[in-house]
Amino acid sequence: MTNFQFKPRSLLAAFYTGALCALALLVPPAATAAAVPPVSKETQQCLDCHSVYTPGLVQDWLHSLHSRVTPQEALQKRPLERRVSSDSNAIPDSLKSVVVGCYECHSLNATNHTDNFDHFDLHINVVVSPPDCQVCHAVEVQQYSDSKKAHALGNLDKNPVFHTMVDSITGVMDIKDGKVTPAGSSDPTKNETCYACHGSEVRVVGTRKLDTDVGDVEVPKLSNWPNQGVGRVNPDGSRGACTACHPRHEFSIEVARKPFTCSECHTGPDVPAYEVYESSKHGNIVQSKEREMNWTNVPWRVGVDFRAPTCAACHVSLITSGDVVAPRTHDFGARLWVRLFGLPYTHAQPKSGDTTIIRNKDGQPLPTAFTGEPAADFLVDAQEQTRRQAVMIAVCRSCHNRDWVDGHFDKLAHTIQETDRMTHAATDLMQKAWDQGLADKTNPFDEPIERQWMKQWLFYANSIRLGSAMMSADNTTFQTGWFDLTTGLREMQEWIDARSTNKPAAPAGRDSVKP
Repeated sequence: MTNFQFKPRSLLAAFYTGALCALALLVPPAATAAAVPPVSKETQQCLDCHSVYTPGLVQDWLHSLHSRVTPQEALQKRPLERRVSSDSNAIPDSLKSVVVGCYECHSLNATNHTDNFDHFDLHINVVVSPPDCQVCHAVEVQQYSDSKKAHALGNLDKNPVFHTMVDSITGVMDIKDGKVTPAGSSDPTKNETCYACHGSEVRVVGTRKLDTDVGDVEVPKLSNWPNQGVGRVNPDGSRGACTACHPRHEFSIEVARKPFTCSECHTGPDVPAYEVYESSKHGNIVQSKEREMNWTNVPWRVGVDFRAPTCAACHVSLITSGDVVAPRTHDFGARLWVRLFGLPYTHAQPKSGDTTIIRNKDGQPLPTAFTGEPAADFLVDAQEQTRRQAVMIAVCRSCHNRDWVDGHFDKLAHTIQETDRMTHAATDLMQKAWDQGLADKTNPFDEPIERQWMKQWLFYANSIRLGSAMMSADNTTFQTGWFDLTTGLREMQEWIDARSTNKPAAPAGRDSVKP
């Protein structure tokens, strides 16, 4: 490897020097020294080079709190105002007195990182992972690590039912002997579809040389990279990507609090949460009053900093209205009592973020049976559901009176019952098609009638429930709502009736395999 020491002063260093000179004319020497953030010599070495070769990255960091506040300063804030949750003793002394720069993040836990490499005499990790952030943000990382988001890749990839669904949706198909024949789903396609949000497994598969202006630079070669999915498996073996919500290198709380961030994944016909929110009364107010809101204050004060809730206000943020309304959490299911989307039937939230451990009464890795009975041993009980719902109700009650809130949640409970009833009806028709040999249940996601069955719960029922939860009338009605749900059920019935009178003979010995 070519070792390189960048000699010319960078634009950033020049800026600092110029700022110092200007300040020296206006303020006493002691104040001048305090005006410049204390940057470690290792981070300064990074900045000297990257301010020339990746200036946008450096400018992004310069806009961050990381570039202006040391951990020691952050710890001096009052408890509710702190963004650092680690105890002072848990933060190394070498990190406390300097700003959180390139080296402070990219050098931690080096022995655990297979992506660590010698970069101009500094040992650098390519991927910054949650255990690295944990040095300062211990509580948030622990909460996130136990959540469904951290397990999002495994929950999808290690569950044979979901794995089959992914391959059926994203797999290439050929025509052989006049028939559509699946050829499987490739890693690149998975990584830009389902795994873009769920996360990929990033592994070091060797090294590669980059031809740069300063000579050849040898760096780790990573598979399934780049990726910033919520359940990404990192080269140190950890799960998660903080940058999914706090994009690098500003790591802005403002960006994380705005609904546009959630829209990267919670959008489209399967999880239309953003479209639903956007057309709701809350979404209307936020879009209209966005410039009047304080997006960065901690804690987030109801009616003072924000006028209507965003996704973060309801699910994540530390909310106050004099007293604490809801504590900060990075377990995104902590205020959820029922699971509304992603599966055929609603059900209580799972006890563990790792849903691959769930087994229903038929031994399948699903939280409900095919007929809707919950796998109760793996789901939170009624007492825990009530506790979680009480936190969400408290958020609502910080603006709305009891009659409004109670009426809203009564409607949502009714919607849940009716959409589950419609899913049951569609599933009865699907089972009838399988029993009559009109479709092959070995793969329950690939034939036209099975795709229509999927739409019933994956698109239409989901849209109705989310529309009910966030009060978006069109999403409960015509925008992949009740109109499509009722139409789809009739189309399934007509498809079966049309083929039942002149159906081909079922292959002998067909196994009765449930999805």
